[in-house]
Amino acid sequence: MSEAPASFGAVSDRWGREQVLALAPDAASVKAAGGVAKPAKWHGAGCDPHSVWGECKGSGKSLYRACVELAEPAFRCSCPSRKIPCKHVLGLLLLWSEGAVDAAEPPEWVAEWLRQRRERAAKRKAASAAKTPDPKTAERRERRVEDGVAELDQWLRDQIDQGLAQAEHASYRVWDEVARRLVDAQAPGLAAQVRSLPALRHGAGWPERMLEEYALLALLVRAYQRRAELPGPLRATVRSRVGFTARQEEVLGGKRVRDHWYVLGSRESVQEQLTTRRTWLRGVRTGRPALVLSFAAPGRPPEVPLATGAVFDAELAFYPGAQPLRALVAEEHGPVSAVPRGTAIGGLLAEYAQALARDPWLERWPAVLEGVRLALPQGTPLRPDALHVVDDHGDALPLRFSAGEESRHGPWRLLALSGGGRFTLAGEWSPHGLHPLSAWHEQEGLVVL
Repeated sequence: MSEAPASFGAVSDRWGREQVLALAPDAASVKAAGGVAKPAKWHGAGCDPHSVWGECKGSGKSLYRACVELAEPAFRCSCPSRKIPCKHVLGLLLLWSEGAVDAAEPPEWVAEWLRQRRERAAKRKAASAAKTPDPKTAERRERRVEDGVAELDQWLRDQIDQGLAQAEHASYRVWDEVARRLVDAQAPGLAAQVRSLPALRHGAGWPERMLEEYALLALLVRAYQRRAELPGPLRATVRSRVGFTARQEEVLGGKRVRDHWYVLGSRESVQEQLTTRRTWLRGVRTGRPALVLSFAAPGRPPEVPLATGAVFDAELAFYPGAQPLRALVAEEHGPVSAVPRGTAIGGLLAEYAQALARDPWLERWPAVLEGVRLALPQGTPLRPDALHVVDDHGDALPLRFSAGEESRHGPWRLLALSGGGRFTLAGEWSPHGLHPLSAWHEQEGLVVL
């Protein structure tokens, strides 16, 4: 990203109200948190640079102990609620964000919880490091993947030979069967891409989109078949796209990047009954983008994301690839005060083009656009699928809101924040448009979208 100074002021070391409420699991938790975010309900509340804690009066004689480790963040409360974070944690964080919780030394029950978390993390790290992959198992998988890739190669050729006319009305089983065989061949990355193909058969221009995806799959197949000829980073990218994953201990043992990492926002998606949360980061000093992934089984939410708008000093370890983007938080050094640096639309597109040249299968990219405003094509009525952001150079990008989010916010919070003026917008960019995640305004501060 460009090195131009940001156009918005420094943020507080404490999260704002928007950041806190963005952690709530549902609207009911937001409402309930307001009821306990009152100093009179809390006893022994305190905070230090790493944690916040307090005891909240419940119904009757109940007294619930709530505490938060700010870095991840992580939460604990002695109440019986199954929601994470619960209303007591959210209420405590609201008080803290308003400056109503004073600095103090953590009591023993908080110190013990933090100590136990560190010990569990150390044990998980040691257990992971102790695992050594079986070379024979790895060889067997390589052979199975090769067979699966060869079968997919022939299937793609058949689709082109037969033409796309029959694809429009074909049963989903056509693609599901191919994907199932790829799963059996231990190539889950390829299977997921095949399963996404039938969803393209909607709207104008669907044959072109289908051909584009077939071409990208064919490129990936050819790259894997010739992987021995590829440079190391590109070979790692190809293996990752096919479905091979690097072991966490190997990633953590590689080169690390230390920076002040700004949390731009997060999005969730569900595929094959697995919920994936993508949390986007941007290095304040380096301008480097990073993606932290978390997963959850059906019926369970992923880990609570890093708080949007928070900044933390940390070392990130990036997964290998031609365009390293996914990362693990290797070591945290505490929260800091900083803001991300933005760029104009031309800078974003140039950065994305460079990344795409390194990784042709790249689907998404984090964007921070500075000094943009909202606009509509001339003569177009206000509706979510028509809204654009425009910079001072006259360049524009379309905004995209998914159907579920339109029912909650749509463009209205963004319109209310900007008031027709300039602001800074963070989002997830793809060729389909820019999905807003958060925004900053000189007077209004941070808004989580």
